Amino acid sequence: MTQSPVESATISFVASFDSSGSSFVVKYGRPVEGDDALVMYKLMFSGGGIVKSCGLIAALSLGVLLMTTTVFADDFALHLRFQQERSVGSGFFRSQNRNENWSAKETAFVVCDVWDAHHCLNAVRRLEEFAPRMNDVLKEARKRGATIIHSPSDCMAAYEEHGARKRAINAPAAKVRPKDVEFWCSRIPSEEKAAYPIDQSDGGEDDDPAEHAEWAAKLKSMGRNPGMPWKTQSKLIEIDADRDFISDRGEEVWNVLESRGIKNVVLVGVHLNMCVLGRPFGLRQMVRNGKNVALMRDMTDCMYNPKRWPYVDHFTGNDLVVAHVERFVCPTITSDQLLGGEPFRSKYESQVAKRLGSPSRQPHEDWTPIAVPSKWSETSAGFGTMAGPMWYRCVVRLPKNWANGETLRLRNASDEPAKVWLNGHLAKSISSANESTHQFPTESLIADDYSLLVLRIEHRNGEIGIKTPPVLVSGSQQLELKGRWQFRLGDDKSWSNIPLPAKFGGSTDILFEPK
Repeated sequence: MTQSPVESATISFVASFDSSGSSFVVKYGRPVEGDDALVMYKLMFSGGGIVKSCGLIAALSLGVLLMTTTVFADDFALHLRFQQERSVGSGFFRSQNRNENWSAKETAFVVCDVWDAHHCLNAVRRLEEFAPRMNDVLKEARKRGATIIHSPSDCMAAYEEHGARKRAINAPAAKVRPKDVEFWCSRIPSEEKAAYPIDQSDGGEDDDPAEHAEWAAKLKSMGRNPGMPWKTQSKLIEIDADRDFISDRGEEVWNVLESRGIKNVVLVGVHLNMCVLGRPFGLRQMVRNGKNVALMRDMTDCMYNPKRWPYVDHFTGNDLVVAHVERFVCPTITSDQLLGGEPFRSKYESQVAKRLGSPSRQPHEDWTPIAVPSKWSETSAGFGTMAGPMWYRCVVRLPKNWANGETLRLRNASDEPAKVWLNGHLAKSISSANESTHQFPTESLIADDYSLLVLRIEHRNGEIGIKTPPVLVSGSQQLELKGRWQFRLGDDKSWSNIPLPAKFGGSTDILFEPK
């Protein structure tokens, strides 16, 4: 067998003829590092036909024509970036790339929460800056034959009569519906041992206070709730009523994907550390349910306040969450891979040097991770024998059967004075010699959703820390809260809750749920 390498400006392949010259195999792909993006095609020619009459070069030229104009014209040639740990448990990661060819017909682009308004003015500014390019990405994807799903959460009422909304509702039901596909997803197994890279428990707003107050007043004058001002998707994003889909329901989005044979999903939109990762149609749900998934990292943004840990500028905080995604969730791509040119870069991005490391947190200043059970001194050297109030928090997700006719309570095996809150509701404490029980009011639990559990323990002088994991109890059901929590020194009543639902403010590394 003889081989003839052939290259052009846009493709590279190797054509291999067998000894008789009657057939050849073409190995095709755009120029890549390695061999993982190449696709094999076999083009058959009869002896004495094309090869003998036109010669080797003509046959190869025909192969190029067939591949570039027919087979691959609409495919997405993607450069996927991901991060891999250098050695298991080392905590050090290196960035790597692989090239893949995704069929446009088998690919969907999900547009997450690109709302017409937001409670954070800076978030609006950043989104409106890159939304026109996002629209160009979607137009190009649509032109190639990809499926476009618009998912502006909480806005379906505005689209009741829209063709794209009706199309999503009427999509055939999937033969197999994944477990919990209709719910928010705050963590997948690959994230279980990962430390979350930013503190988002304040909601991530980074507005100037005066501007924020003015913006809230403007929203109110427009007849909008300053806390949830969105009503539709942004007008900067076009919706094709004859081809696209509109849905914010996980089961509907899944029906669309399955009915159209979608294998690959690209997420664009906001906000990465909250909705893009966690929504029922977000990255985590797509990954755990078997789709090939990619985040378009220059077409997204985070809700992160530089006044919170790790105290870096907003865009560095965004980079840290992108790195978390690349390490533990899915690879990322950029818009230039569809549109050409360069990846999008915000004009608001700070030009100062970025701190991309992991600066240490001082336990007396902020929430810090702690293992439960453990001695506090094992986590924060030098503060092992202090007395006074210590605060601990975690996030729990409990199904409905934990709240049906049973009283939910927390058992805390400690004789130190303690107060407990669930979603900001104070539990009734019943203490005994060596154990305290805290009974939650019925309205405190949000079933099938994420709840914030907070403990305030009055530690006595000496070694401090939770030595026995607390246990949530409902009837005969129990959930031991053994693992990573957060804690801090000091005393502030506001720490009993966060200013938004736990699924937005709680991080993935302090989550507990029944198996």
